Amino acid sequence: MSPREPRAPRPRRQRGAQESLGAVVLGFESIVVFLGGLVVYGLKVLPAGIEPWWGIVGGVVLAVAMVAVSGLLRHRWALFAGWALQVILLLGGLLVPALAVVAVIFGGMWAYATIKGAALDRRNARHAADPDLSNGE
Repeated sequence: MSPREPRAPRPRRQRGAQESLGAVVLGFESIVVFLGGLVVYGLKVLPAGIEPWWGIVGGVVLAVAMVAVSGLLRHRWALFAGWALQVILLLGGLLVPALAVVAVIFGGMWAYATIKGAALDRRNARHAADPDLSNGE
């Protein structure tokens, strides 16, 4: 191969439905969590004794963690890390009840993405193993 010939691109890794759906949920949730941190700071709704700037810190840390986990969902442990992030957000609802609403909504979406995504991955694996299966099986 001469230096002028371009290399063939490396084939992309196949991503399953669980990984794709989970990444979408965590990606959008990270935006909402970051903006929620700004709202907590701006409205100064944290209990007395907790400085308002902790709202920004918490929102940024949780949002960055969600983005990081969304990129690592090919690993099984990242699914558990995603569940842990949902629990942390729900615990934030003890300080600011509006965060509990966000946690319930995105927690439901995360549950759907992980459970239904895994079912779709199993079905796709069955169809890949036996292409004679009809579409309804």
